[in-house]
Amino acid sequence: MNSSAQQRSAESASQPALRRELRFTETAAVSVGVMAPTLAMSITGVAAASELGRAAPMAFAVAALGVGFVAYGFVRLAGEFSHAGSVYAFVGNTLGPRAGFLAGWALLGTYLVFPPVSIMGVVIFGRAFLNTTGLVHDADWYPLALAAWVVIGVLAARGIRPTTRSLLVFEVVSVGLILVLMGAIYWRIAAGSTPSGQRLSGEVFVFPPGVGLSALALAATSGFLAFAGFESAGSLGEESLVPTRMIPRAIITAVAFGAVFYVACIVTQTLGFGTGAAGVSAFRHADAPLGELARRYVGTPLAALLDLGAMLSALGAGLGGVIVAARMMFAFGRDGLASRRLGGVSAATGVPQRALALEMLVGLVLLTAFRLAGTSALNVFFYLATIGTLSLLVMYVLTNVAAARHLGRRSAGQVVAPAVGVLIAGFVLYYNVWPVPPAPYDIFPYLVLGWLLAGLLITAVIRGFSVKVGDGLERVAETSR
Repeated sequence: MNSSAQQRSAESASQPALRRELRFTETAAVSVGVMAPTLAMSITGVAAASELGRAAPMAFAVAALGVGFVAYGFVRLAGEFSHAGSVYAFVGNTLGPRAGFLAGWALLGTYLVFPPVSIMGVVIFGRAFLNTTGLVHDADWYPLALAAWVVIGVLAARGIRPTTRSLLVFEVVSVGLILVLMGAIYWRIAAGSTPSGQRLSGEVFVFPPGVGLSALALAATSGFLAFAGFESAGSLGEESLVPTRMIPRAIITAVAFGAVFYVACIVTQTLGFGTGAAGVSAFRHADAPLGELARRYVGTPLAALLDLGAMLSALGAGLGGVIVAARMMFAFGRDGLASRRLGGVSAATGVPQRALALEMLVGLVLLTAFRLAGTSALNVFFYLATIGTLSLLVMYVLTNVAAARHLGRRSAGQVVAPAVGVLIAGFVLYYNVWPVPPAPYDIFPYLVLGWLLAGLLITAVIRGFSVKVGDGLERVAETSR
């Protein structure tokens, strides 16, 4: 080992370190949890039904295929690079320091706003639960949001293993409740005791007259966004026991689970409402399709429990989101791209506590600002979700460009999958900005563009930027060997 390498090893030994202690199930729990399958199935099916009618499940089947191509680049890069900054290292090691930082900056932009989005999911379904049970009607959303914020902060500060286990429990319980509803629907269909004569039908995979490929492509974009967060396990590159094996498997597991669960759930919802005109109309106009089906097929108690399940799913997504954001800020701080204090790790819990505190503060400021502005809970949810999604799609494009570049050095054939991933992520990004959406959604692309330009400015003003990134990535690579 030469003197410079020895110096880097000595420096890395004195650097704060995350604890490498996560097994595969705990690693996969983060990707599945951030996807929030129960929350996704509570809100995304209506958009697909509006475009495709009885063939709404096809939107999620096609979306799963598209996400598979996008995820391929992540899987291949995560199999070679393990880093708390995930795409910061994936792209930085392949396209260079500035591109790597920009990818990480885009990801950070997403996960600064996604936890408040998840908190608003807790609020929306918490209020639905209180209304359904008659406990409180039209509860103020801010106290509920604060309660969810506190729970997420407390759970995230306990340490990565307790945090991921909590997240896993949330998703198991919430998915289990949906499976109960699905079983009840099929039971009543088989027994011939459905509310309006609904029956099993293969028409859920047959397009209605007049519905073509363009409608399918548009509907699939909503299905695609239900998978957002599948890449989150990449942030555990310095906390998984064998990251280059566990993280690719975790990403594959999350996408595969989402594909099966989403398609099965939307098939069940479509059959539950009915494949005829009346059933399709009821699905299209349902504010909470799972709750409506629960009331029709089982009763109000299950509808209330499903609201609780959606709350747990949203809570898990928020918890996973703060994990990702805190690790990214930790990586930036450790490499001197932000305050060095963000690179600190608690000796007691192994958590980057200052980075976590900053992430939680940003969430609190956003929630409070919207409350002071008098914004409704539903609008807060969709405003921040749109901003975060746009930034996430930019990161998806950059990461797949990096994968295509990296794999293309080995053989031209390996470029195909990530190149398709670039096109798919690019199409979804394009669809979300054109045609120009109505106000205030028309200004959100400019906010994201401003965030990305700020990231580029940072790369220009930090002295020795490329050297700092290069040395930081190399130090982590050496300690991972």
